[in-house]
Amino acid sequence: MLPSPAEVRAQWSSAHPGLDTASMEVVELLKRAIALVSTAVESVYEGAPLTVPEVDLLIPLRYATAPVIARRIAEHHGLSRAAVSKTLAKLDRRGFITRTPSAADKRVALITVTPEGKKAVDALFPHQLKVESVLLSALGDDQPKVLEALSLLVRSMESRLATASRESARG
Repeated sequence: MLPSPAEVRAQWSSAHPGLDTASMEVVELLKRAIALVSTAVESVYEGAPLTVPEVDLLIPLRYATAPVIARRIAEHHGLSRAAVSKTLAKLDRRGFITRTPSAADKRVALITVTPEGKKAVDALFPHQLKVESVLLSALGDDQPKVLEALSLLVRSMESRLATASRESARG
């Protein structure tokens, strides 16, 4: 059996005195939570016309009131532009989205979900939500506290990354 995140941190701290291991437990628990969600929803996508990453990109686009550019999608999901572009190309080829050149900037494509894309998301995503709901139901009354803590974590990480980006741009 593998050691717990706390045990791993203690082992690294012992083997590497002076190494800042404070983030290890948080990051490991986040990775584990993501893996557990992924494992839980796998069955929803067996034989489905879309993959989990594809649906993840389509969900915020499903009810978007205006076309969105790929860069915004990448920023929203914390993915590289190349990864988003590759996924969007697959979705476009299969008719789940359209990419229309922007009148303002021909280098930019405006992304919209097609009726077929909406139909596929509407068929799959409710099943994913049900699986996720069951998975998180054990939190009970603690779910708002967990959500608050995760929101704080995301805000602080976004702030730190923005600060680091500004500092890097200054040279």
